[in-house]
Amino acid sequence: MKKTRVIVWGLGAMGGGIARLVTEKPGLSLVGAIDSHPEKQGRSLSEVLGIDAPDFTVAADPDSVVVQGAADVVVVATGSFTREVFPQLKVVAEAKMNCITIAEEMAYPAAHEPALAREIEALFAANGVSVLGTGINPGFILDSLILALTSVCTDVTGIKAVRVNDLSPFGPTVMRTQGVGTTPEQFEQGIKDGSIVGHVGFPESMSLIASALGVRLTRIEQSKEPILSNTRRETPHVTVEPGMVAGCKHIAHGYVGDKLFITLEHPQQIHPGMEDVATGDYIYVSGTPDISMAIKPEIPGGIGTIAIAVNMIPALVDATPGLRTMADLPVPRALLGEMTGAAAK
Repeated sequence: MKKTRVIVWGLGAMGGGIARLVTEKPGLSLVGAIDSHPEKQGRSLSEVLGIDAPDFTVAADPDSVVVQGAADVVVVATGSFTREVFPQLKVVAEAKMNCITIAEEMAYPAAHEPALAREIEALFAANGVSVLGTGINPGFILDSLILALTSVCTDVTGIKAVRVNDLSPFGPTVMRTQGVGTTPEQFEQGIKDGSIVGHVGFPESMSLIASALGVRLTRIEQSKEPILSNTRRETPHVTVEPGMVAGCKHIAHGYVGDKLFITLEHPQQIHPGMEDVATGDYIYVSGTPDISMAIKPEIPGGIGTIAIAVNMIPALVDATPGLRTMADLPVPRALLGEMTGAAAK
């Protein structure tokens, strides 16, 4: 069986997990790794990942690794925003490799960056390869799973979904964008100056849902509030003392005309169980029939993002060249054995 060759660009909390999972999949072969941190560069992959990994070192220079013919797919795990990861996507496309990125805005980049989305589509299509943005959310819980549930409805009049999750597995980038570890005053200032953004991806998830259902959102309204801690909480990347911000309660409303059509709520914080907050994923579809779904506790965000990034590799390799979304590809599923389709040929 031909293995699909994979390069991982970014070995942080999520990228490192993706690299480890690639080494466990019989149909995949990890052939390269890139990271911008000097403490990882030039070290053996086994040393950086803490596992028995393929025998090569972590590169500092992407041009030495992302070379045409060296791999089939590059997984980019370096940032959250389309404009932030675009230079890396361009390198991948010009090397004629498919790309999966966990940058949240790339789940539906036209929501914030329509011109750049068109450029990305043209770039990858011209090089005969595909790019997909995915993750636990956006990518699955508050968009793809919702779409799957609507498939058994003859009509949909409204959607509400809530994800109450634990941020603890994520790295410093997510902590910063959520405002974790700030004071209430710093949180308020961060919201004003844009350094704290809460959940990245509500406009992307809403636009993906609306586009797939054939409706057009006329406006999206969002609110963000700090979740203050009463206890001391700590992760490998942040310490929160009582009175400091442990997370962000982020709510978005999407309207079709003047009618509210989609409500997405995402209160997320580190170690919610320390204050008796139960995690969970909840989806409510109003229509014919009404659908109510609850998953308790939450699908873990860290492992979920790692899993879906790896599990979507075969579908991406088989995809039509260009910019793809989760709505364009087959129903996600676990990659347990040998791959099928073009990815296995």
